[in-house]
Amino acid sequence: MYAYMTHLLRSCPNTSLEFRTGSSYGFSVFSKRSNLIKSKEFSRRNFVVQSCSTLPAGEVGLVENETTQIGTNVKVDLATQFGWKVRRLAPIGDEIREAAQVQALSFYEPTFIFNDFFFELFKAEVLAGLLYKLRNSPQDRYACLVAEAELTGDDEKASSSDSKQGLVGVVDVTVLRDQNVLNHLPPDSQEYLYISGIAVLESFRRRKIATVLLKACDIVSNLWGFKYLVLRAYEDDYGARELYSNAGYKVVSVDPPWQTSWVGRKRRVLMVKHNNLTP
Repeated sequence: MYAYMTHLLRSCPNTSLEFRTGSSYGFSVFSKRSNLIKSKEFSRRNFVVQSCSTLPAGEVGLVENETTQIGTNVKVDLATQFGWKVRRLAPIGDEIREAAQVQALSFYEPTFIFNDFFFELFKAEVLAGLLYKLRNSPQDRYACLVAEAELTGDDEKASSSDSKQGLVGVVDVTVLRDQNVLNHLPPDSQEYLYISGIAVLESFRRRKIATVLLKACDIVSNLWGFKYLVLRAYEDDYGARELYSNAGYKVVSVDPPWQTSWVGRKRRVLMVKHNNLTP
């Protein structure tokens, strides 16, 4: 687990080491009434999902079996735009593995030798990290959101190849209360929504998928009642910073020199968005 998180800290500036734990968590299913959904537009049904405690393939299978029993395989879109839709990850074995694959492909740093072997190890650690968060986080404290092609009647917005691809993007949304971040928020702020692990398959980049993922994060923020969304980006990653700026995020601080003195550690900026969505 530590090796996985260390690699993500190097590969993805938004990765956080902080988790919120709980013995069980509720899975909320919402009835969709519009593409961009507000709290009052939902009817809610609450379930409880018990996860398991081991890493191997049997663990994922157990999650799938329990999910089938309680009917939480209902897929509800949080945001749909540009031919893509974003929803919460279904706690089903195959889909969990697919989300881990997307993140592994996005964050893995190739090696000169034994690259395939090390990638499989890294992918297994990504899967372990995702399972850990799904198992130990309450449903209103952590969510893994996934993007896929939006299917329409005439299939104008999604090509057949897109629809067959499955998941093309992933993002993690976590409630945190890091004081170093809270110092940049209004004094009455006690927690915030942290956006991390934004991943899009390389062959699907520059197609507005990340934009729709960020829009879905806004919806989650509204549903959970958080005014501020926070993320990090590398200071010299101007493409990512432009994406976040266009989505409403503003730079509030930069990593101090002592945090970037490590060999290979790039300087990051902290970006904050005030969510103006109304319930």
